[in-house]
Amino acid sequence: MFDAAKAAGLPVKLHARQLSNVHGARLPARHGALSAHHLEYTDGDSAAATAKAGTVAVLLPGAFYVLREKQLPPVDAFRKCGVSITIATDSNPGTSPITSLLLTMNKGATLFHLIVDELIADVTREAARALCRLSDIGTLETVNCCDLVVWDIERPAELVYRIGFNPLHRQIWRGA
Repeated sequence: MFDAAKAAGLPVKLHARQLSNVHGARLPARHGALSAHHLEYTDGDSAAATAKAGTVAVLLPGAFYVLREKQLPPVDAFRKCGVSITIATDSNPGTSPITSLLLTMNKGATLFHLIVDELIADVTREAARALCRLSDIGTLETVNCCDLVVWDIERPAELVYRIGFNPLHRQIWRGA
């Protein structure tokens, strides 16, 4: 299926097994996948393969929280191997009824031990990388488009650590 997708010019992505280690990260890495999701049970060899392939690890702290999972994704192994990480809400009614990116960032910090600077990169630059859009969104550069959100905060940590707090000051949309 991955070969057919690649032949059709479609990026390969995999929603890997989140409940056991069936080496779900190795398959997308072997096919040069754009991203692999969940990856709680990823081992060191799979983390290294993920990094080598340039596959983005998409972590889903909302699903982890709602399902009361015990196995943490191997964030330290991802860091050591240089795996790009992003986080997402995984908003769905069954396993992650969370729509707040700020709450997802909080869960990423408290449950997965991600730090503020990582989390901000995870939901901007690395999210764009996981969507194969890094050339035109995800970073502040003159060649990129962006929707800008202005927060009424003193420091970036407030976006991550304050639960139920929405310090939105203003949104600026780029339009069509």
